[in-house]
Amino acid sequence: MVQICIQNLGNRRIDSADTSRKVIEIIHENGIDWMHSCGKKGRCTTCKMLILEGRENLSLETPQELQFRSLGRLAPSERLACQTQLLKKSITIKVLDPYKFPHLMYTK
Repeated sequence: MVQICIQNLGNRRIDSADTSRKVIEIIHENGIDWMHSCGKKGRCTTCKMLILEGRENLSLETPQELQFRSLGRLAPSERLACQTQLLKKSITIKVLDPYKFPHLMYTK
């Protein structure tokens, strides 16, 4: 069992037994909107998540993430939710301001 905590969505916690799914898929399957302009293909950075805790529990960076990182479009504490798997334990993440939806109520 793994757990995703989205800090600025009221510390919303999502539990999942499936570590073969991408973080964005687990979030969407639990009824939470998360931006993804390119259709979850790793071609943009709109599904970017800020990793607050648990970076060591994530899959290795994909070629797409490494490319965006080399271009300065992905900070060291950021990952693409469409490219990242939560392999063990838990992560605490945050939605970055530019990617917040107007219909969701965000907390600090």
